[in-house]
Amino acid sequence: MCGILGIANRTSDVFAEIYDGLLMLQHRGQDASGIVTFTGEYFRERKANGLVKDVFGKNEAKDLAGKVGIGHVRYPTAGSLSAAEAQPFFVNAPYGIYLVHNGNITNTEAQRAKVTSKYSRHLRTTSDSEILLNVLADKVSDSIKVNGTTDPIRNLFAGVKMTMERIQGAYSVITIIAGVGLMAFRDPHGIRPLSVAKRSTENDGDEYAFASEDVAFGINGFEKLRDVRPGEAILIDLEGNMHSFQAAEGKLTPCIFEYVYLARPDSMLDGISVYKSQLRMGQTLASQIKAANLEIDSIIPVPDSARPVALEVANATGIRYREGLVKNRYVGRTFIMPGQEERQKSVRRKLNAIPLEFEGKNVLLIDDSIVRGNTIKKIVQMCRDAGANKVYVASASPPVKYPNVYGIDMPTKHELIAHDRSIEEIRTELGADALFYQHLDDLIWAAQEGNKDIEQFDCSCFDGNYLTGSVSPDYLATLESSNRVSQKIKEYPDAKTQRVAASG
Repeated sequence: MCGILGIANRTSDVFAEIYDGLLMLQHRGQDASGIVTFTGEYFRERKANGLVKDVFGKNEAKDLAGKVGIGHVRYPTAGSLSAAEAQPFFVNAPYGIYLVHNGNITNTEAQRAKVTSKYSRHLRTTSDSEILLNVLADKVSDSIKVNGTTDPIRNLFAGVKMTMERIQGAYSVITIIAGVGLMAFRDPHGIRPLSVAKRSTENDGDEYAFASEDVAFGINGFEKLRDVRPGEAILIDLEGNMHSFQAAEGKLTPCIFEYVYLARPDSMLDGISVYKSQLRMGQTLASQIKAANLEIDSIIPVPDSARPVALEVANATGIRYREGLVKNRYVGRTFIMPGQEERQKSVRRKLNAIPLEFEGKNVLLIDDSIVRGNTIKKIVQMCRDAGANKVYVASASPPVKYPNVYGIDMPTKHELIAHDRSIEEIRTELGADALFYQHLDDLIWAAQEGNKDIEQFDCSCFDGNYLTGSVSPDYLATLESSNRVSQKIKEYPDAKTQRVAASG
């Protein structure tokens, strides 16, 4: 889960607009930020670890001149946390291409071997995004040789087509190609979101933008045209013309976790309002709450992303809604912080309880999801410390039981509290008096109701059904043994011991 943005203007420089757009996408990544612009002759680049506001200062407006640009906010799911792995990435041939990527490649090692051996390329990082860029460069080069044409658009589209034949996994991509323009493409499953927007000028034609979420468009005066189709490539040339090419047969199967937690509630993804889908999650969750017939004094959301669900549960059950947890807005999202220790430390910095809402009361906490469990466990204890009589917990999503390999930082089952545990075992671990999870069928309904043309969602972290063929048991085992995941397992020694004991 990263945030990507690209803008192709006709007259004005794009840095300020990309900066503002990345601020709107900051929730998708807090580890690193990067912007590249193209002057018509040269690329200008700035990237580093940190938030957008910290990486870019007043001098960048001059240093990053150019009418075409791309930006990235990083949430690392592959590779190291080094600033060297911040995006965008660059190859100087063919043409000169910069790339930003949201998602995760699942046949990375096979492609790394081809890139380094067959094509004799040197990779500077362990990032799957750099591999994707080099595969694209190889395939565009092959297209130039095979087609024998000097038409860059034809060569680029052919290169994307061959890239899609080689790359497996989830990828929404935006690129700048020197002397050509801005190009975006989306994997044939459409797992990660990507939209295109347009802004008309009085005398200079149309200007275009691509973004992970359409909330990045409005602040810059762009109007969303549509979502990029699965398997589609779109190129905006330097004259402001839009070219579309269906590079691979696609079937839209978006990640359902986007609607639960990842996307902003004011976003529309693939025709579905994130906010309305969360309201529907509240409706279905309320039926379970009513059936349990518990004495509940108030419903309290875990801010901020659980608010729409909690409001609808309160409306459907008639139980009063209260704000009992105050959020410090200067602390980042704990789910996407890079280490377990940092997540645990941040919970107390992030939230504080209002004792008046807890003293002697039975409260129902509603969270958007329970992934690792460390945050909600500390919140339950916080409520008890504030005087709560009973603390019930409800999750707007089903139990997260399986690794997510398509761009969410859940690569190992050892860190998932629901893996190989019953709901009663999870309840005990969290210290809650009752625990409710959304049913998967209800979650699918809540999203699908917004766009009934979508027949299937990627629900792999809930049901273990992976859409791409490269996600085999051997692949998952290899992922578990990787350096980065091994470090994660060290952060969860008790979880690992419990899983091993259970399996023995």
